[in-house]
Formats: sequence, C-alpha cells, structure tokens
Amino acid sequence: MQTITPAEVKERLKNGEKLVIIDVREAEEVALGMIPGAKHIPLMQIPERLSEIPQNGETILVCRSGNRSGKALEYLQAQGFSNLKNMTGGMLEWDPS
Repeated sequence: MQTITPAEVKERLKNGEKLVIIDVREAEEVALGMIPGAKHIPLMQIPERLSEIPQNGETILVCRSGNRSGKALEYLQAQGFSNLKNMTGGMLEWDPS
C-alpha cells in the first residue's frame, strides 16, 4: 500500500499542486475541518460513488487516523483503481496552520 504523510500533502498543496484528495470520514467528522480542496465521500458511500473518483492520476485517501482510508484504498484497488495513496496518521496528524 502506497502512503503519503500529512506533511507531504501539505507541502505539495503549498507548492500549488492540484491534488485529488478523497476524505472518507463521516459528515460530523468533516464538519470539524477538512483539507482544502478535498472531496467528501464517506467510506460506506464509495461503492455507489465510484464514478466520482478519477481512474487516472494520483488519488490520496484520508480519514481520521488512516485506518478507514486504508480500507477504502484496498477496496478501490480491487475495483481496478491504481495510483492510490493512503495518508498515514489521517486528520489526527494534519496541522491546519
């Protein structure tokens, strides 16, 4: 499983990269804050919302701690998606400043 750290994501955003970030947390968690530009698709909705996830290019998956996003990554790989990365540590490690 490919991973990326919150610091790496933040640095790439700061450098102006346009990243595809999918936040798989629940609505009440997202209400507490989200990475700018991330798309919210709760984990349980991923199967019916596959068309919203790009097939080409890198996609970064995010949750609270990295556990659910890891499950999402495994599911998406099984559906034929590639170039997926799990953000280790999740939003617990994200520094909003």
